[in-house]
Amino acid sequence: MTATTSQPASPAGMSLTAKILIGMAAGLVVGVILNNFSTPFIDKHIVDGLFGMVGKMFLNALKMLVVPLVTFSLLCGVIGIGDVAQLGRVGGKAFVLYLGTTTLAIGLAIVLAVLIGPGKGFDMQGIDTSGITGKTAPSVWDVFAGIVPSNPIKAFAEGEMLQIILYVMIVGIAALMLGKQSEPFARACEYMNELMMKVVVIVMHFAPYGVFCLIARTFAIQGIELFVPVLAYVVTLVSALAIHLFITLMVLLKLFSGLSPRIFLEKIRPAQLFAFSTASSNATIPVTFRSVTERVGVDNSVASFTVPLGATINMDGTAIMQGVATVFLANVYGIDIGPTGYLTVIAMAVLASIGTAGVPGVGLVMLTMVLSQVGLPIEGIALIMGVDRLMDMLRTAVNISGDAVVTTIVAKGENKIDLAVFNDPNAGIIDDDDLVIDDEAEAVLARATHERG
Repeated sequence: MTATTSQPASPAGMSLTAKILIGMAAGLVVGVILNNFSTPFIDKHIVDGLFGMVGKMFLNALKMLVVPLVTFSLLCGVIGIGDVAQLGRVGGKAFVLYLGTTTLAIGLAIVLAVLIGPGKGFDMQGIDTSGITGKTAPSVWDVFAGIVPSNPIKAFAEGEMLQIILYVMIVGIAALMLGKQSEPFARACEYMNELMMKVVVIVMHFAPYGVFCLIARTFAIQGIELFVPVLAYVVTLVSALAIHLFITLMVLLKLFSGLSPRIFLEKIRPAQLFAFSTASSNATIPVTFRSVTERVGVDNSVASFTVPLGATINMDGTAIMQGVATVFLANVYGIDIGPTGYLTVIAMAVLASIGTAGVPGVGLVMLTMVLSQVGLPIEGIALIMGVDRLMDMLRTAVNISGDAVVTTIVAKGENKIDLAVFNDPNAGIIDDDDLVIDDEAEAVLARATHERG
């Protein structure tokens, strides 16, 4: 085996974030071109074939990291805290902040939508509303009862994040209770956590290509003309998402942590780009975790708990969509749901965010539950389905931004953030050195290969 060498990335070198931005821009251009020059061959072999294959491979690569990364990072976090009372304090703060930001998000969305009034005078002619089915609203008791896994193996296999988090926390607490007997187990978890972070680095080097294919396929299928019929809805939703991200969340960050919002936004930009391209909070967990720990400086003991929890229960962007969509459809159908209806929407959206999986497109499914509670026809979802994929990408970026903000606030309150890392613009930036195999590691690999031979 020949040693792999590389030179350190030069200051003028292109960062991974810049490469992803180029991939997104190129994907947008190529997608629009293919949408305008669509042929059966292009649709089958390029859009659904090549782009679909590479995009799906990239998403699968991200998803394959989620369960092992959450498991080992959370185990290291729980054991690293060393105090069950402190763990409960961190969890309590995160839970309250997540519910609070979600409530603020949907409240903002409803107020803005009422002021703008999207949907008034909308023409329903030519809209296909067939095939829309609703979702039964779960009770709050069912939501919390479902957190406890009856079969942990099944929970891990199916990626049930709340169940995984609870089970791993219980195992971590049990390890704390065993004291010194758990030291070998703790070292093994630390090694596996470092190993998974290195796998994250490897996968992220392929991100620009995966992002290009995902964006190109989306615009090749959807085009940009779908925005025209529901332009008021799109403008209202995008405005609410932008206000929540750049004003509400940043004010909360400054108020409760005292940290610079400008620096924070620069640090989490890679996670936002990944969330935008994948439209999946769960798939973005590895990138969000790396951004808040290695770029922002949050200690692993906090981030390992708050990041996966946030990706599961904190859906600010999704809640905003549900609020704007409810007002939009109420205006379309000329139904006045009144203050009581809006309060119901807020309550149901917060409840839905706890039970919503962090996967693409699930927001529309949960919207049927909200609409049914206020007496709006769920068939109206057909009006926004065409643009939902693009809107899903935006609201996912807001979702993970909320996760990062709450994680940073909790870490600052617990004195679990390295301010030197936060203020260092180069901290955590990925370069080619991350993939270098040093001489000692190569010798181990060579011996293992020889022994197997």
